[in-house]
Amino acid sequence: MSRLRIFDHDAPDAPLLATADHTAIAAELGKIGVAFEQWEAAQPVKPGDPPEAIMAAYRTDIDRLVEANGFRSVDVVSIAPDNPSREAMRAKFLDEHAHKEDEVRFFVAGSGLFSLHVGGKVYEVLCEAGDLIAVPDGTTHWFDMGPEPSFVAIRFFTEPDGWVGHFTGSDIAQRFPRYEAGQAG
Repeated sequence: MSRLRIFDHDAPDAPLLATADHTAIAAELGKIGVAFEQWEAAQPVKPGDPPEAIMAAYRTDIDRLVEANGFRSVDVVSIAPDNPSREAMRAKFLDEHAHKEDEVRFFVAGSGLFSLHVGGKVYEVLCEAGDLIAVPDGTTHWFDMGPEPSFVAIRFFTEPDGWVGHFTGSDIAQRFPRYEAGQAG
C-alpha cells in the first residue's frame, strides 16, 4: 500500500504525519511541488512484458506528461531480486542527492521508497504499482529499492545527463531507516 510519512529531519523515529490515503498523499506532496498521481493500465501488463507493451498500456498518461513537460525520452526499467548487480544498484542512490531535471517515475509493478528532504522535513514516500511521482529538479532526496529489488518503472527524461545524481555529502539518509520490501508502516 502506498504511504507517506513526514518527519522532522532531526527525528527519524517520530513521524509528524503518516497516511496511506492517495488523495492526502498527493495534497501533502503538492505543498512542496511534488506531483503524485495514480494511473490505471488500459490493458493488463505484468513484469516480464516487453517495454513496448508496458508503454502501450499507459500511452494516454505517458503522452499527456510528455506534452506537458517536454520530455524527450521515455523508457522502461525492470529490476528483479536475482539481479547480480542489485547491491551496487541499490547503493547508487542511497545517499542524499539532487538532479538537474525532474525525476519522474511511474511504478508499473513492485515498489520503491523515495525520501525527499525539503524545508527541514523528510517526506518518505512508498511508491507501489500504479503510483507516479514527479520530484522537481534540485530537490534533495534519496531512493531505496530495498535489498531484494523488484519493480518495473517507466522513466521520463528531458536531457540524457539530467538524471545524474549530484550528491550533497550529507549523512541524513543514513539516519533514516532503510526500505525492506513489504515492511509495515
